[in-house]
Amino acid sequence: MNLTRTLLASALVALLAACSNGAQDSAQDAQKSAADAQQQADKAQQAADQSQNAATSQAADQAQQASDQAKDAASQAQAAASASTSGGSDMAKDAASNAADQADKSADQAKDAADNAKSAADDSKK
Repeated sequence: MNLTRTLLASALVALLAACSNGAQDSAQDAQKSAADAQQQADKAQQAADQSQNAATSQAADQAQQASDQAKDAASQAQAAASASTSGGSDMAKDAASNAADQADKSADQAKDAADNAKSAADDSKK
């Protein structure tokens, strides 16, 4: 009987740890995406600074907005991950995963905007 309880308790602890690790992994992914988005926004801003072109500046602004969205999503993922470690809830894990996905999408948008800024800068040199 004690062995069964011990095994059940161990399984429960392992399950809770797996749930919280999933949320933490999602939060870490979101933070990485936010960092990537910021790098892309910085590249877009450099291109805008070099060309002093309206299209380049607009693309740089879009990259910065996407980067800010990625940071917000990363913060939401971190908050959800914290909630899942304290409560172990699937909803918190899902929220962290969704926020990580949003951060990743925002990072992609920042990259696209940075590419647009670079293209606009290159076009202005012709």
